[in-house]
Amino acid sequence: MIARNSLAGAALAALAFLGACGPSGPSTSNLVTLHRGNGAEPDTLDTQKSSTLYELNILTDLFEGLMTMDASGHPIYGAAVSHTVSSDGLVWTFKLRDEKWSDGVPVTADDFVFSFRRILDPNTAAQYASLIYPIKNAQPVNEGKLPVTQVGVRAIDPQTVEITLEHPTPYLLTLLTHQTCTPVPKHLVEKYGDKWVKPGTMASNGPYMLAEWIPNTHVKVVKNPYYYDAAQVQIDVIYYYPISDSSIELKRYQAGALDMTDDAPAREIATLKKKYGDELHLHAWESNRYIQINVRRKPFNDLRVREALALAIDREAIANNIYGAGQTPAYAFVPPGVGGYKGGAKLAFKDMPMDARRAKARELLAQAGFGPGHPLRFTYRYNESIDNRRQAIAVQDMWRQIGVVCELLNSDTRVHYNALRTQDFEVTAAAWTADYDDAEDFLFLMEGNSGQMNYSKYVNPAYDSLLHRAANTLDPDKRSDLLRQAEQTMLDDVPVIPVVNDAYRRLVKPYVKGYEDNLLKWHRTRYMRIEK
Repeated sequence: MIARNSLAGAALAALAFLGACGPSGPSTSNLVTLHRGNGAEPDTLDTQKSSTLYELNILTDLFEGLMTMDASGHPIYGAAVSHTVSSDGLVWTFKLRDEKWSDGVPVTADDFVFSFRRILDPNTAAQYASLIYPIKNAQPVNEGKLPVTQVGVRAIDPQTVEITLEHPTPYLLTLLTHQTCTPVPKHLVEKYGDKWVKPGTMASNGPYMLAEWIPNTHVKVVKNPYYYDAAQVQIDVIYYYPISDSSIELKRYQAGALDMTDDAPAREIATLKKKYGDELHLHAWESNRYIQINVRRKPFNDLRVREALALAIDREAIANNIYGAGQTPAYAFVPPGVGGYKGGAKLAFKDMPMDARRAKARELLAQAGFGPGHPLRFTYRYNESIDNRRQAIAVQDMWRQIGVVCELLNSDTRVHYNALRTQDFEVTAAAWTADYDDAEDFLFLMEGNSGQMNYSKYVNPAYDSLLHRAANTLDPDKRSDLLRQAEQTMLDDVPVIPVVNDAYRRLVKPYVKGYEDNLLKWHRTRYMRIEK
């Protein structure tokens, strides 16, 4: 039940009205309802503790930062209406629009100051905190070396936020679109602590507000009457369903229970193309699938072992036979098409035939002390889905061909990524999707100070130095080259094994209008409408 006594005025009336729409199917009232597949159960709806795309899909409908994204994935003003930048590129000043939280309380600059301090407070244990280390004093605050009051964000007045940076950050506007840069309601967090995220207590500043969360069933959000652009929001109610099995999701779509899916089964793409035509959206995506290695565990602290595992992966076979929906073999970590990045880094064996790769892999394993009488044995983790299972079986067989014995272990997405964050793995499947359109968003994952996001606990001072130099370089060509050098350094050390550059597959009913494919796979419901 929704604790309505925590909601005010129009928000209370909206929830009472919108409560007429049930989760079993399309609404029979005059409310416009969208039913979305969402891939997996969210671990949290606290924007500052979130880390997955399944959470992002919901949170970017609930909250808006200083910047947000348009339907095509480009940054536009969100809570801000304008900004200025100092001549040295270090001080960014944002003017806020006149807006309210969904409980009627005004959104102020103090909410933003409070939010940036909260995510960097080590007690929050935010996984994404290192993403905003470009902010002045962000890293030492997050490491507990300075008080949170030293974070370089301040309120000049109730409608003006000033952000001071450690170094010029040309991608800051794009970075500020990320869900971890959205504000949280200071008045509720101070009153309820971590329980502020509960339905009936949470207040949001985006086009929607949280009405219901039934774990492993659905999350329901309803239109926020206090949203500054509420008159243009044409869908009243959204249900997000955590369906990890794309075959089950497809059946629900075919039955009319879903208006759009999160995924579509790769092995059925040819059939789906014939049956659904333009309803099937296949699109390149700034996302990769890779294999993460725990370099802190023996024998994976031995570069020869990691190289052998990387050599044995037949990426072409996986891209074409396991997925076959626009995915391409990955011989670098940063996917193609990332804005401003020329690329050029690659795995050294890219042009080596597979037979020669396997021979080289067996040779490296022998040098590391493994062979027919003493094979390398380990457990390979992956999160449960049909595609992930098929990839896991494929790589298990590829490693078997070089004499490796690999046991498979699967779990749901939440358990899987919690294991990665705590280094409870030897070798594991992983994936990363761009938070913003810049190569740094991929490369920061292996930076020594990236905390929980650096699953492998890879540390190389030369790599970190190159990223630091890139962060302090304004010339785009020089910056791109420094990022390329950093990526090459990391690829040579093999803390990760790139497998494929991803593409997304999604079914969208023809009556859902305003949906636009984009490289970031960010599809905010505020731009959509339903025309039946």
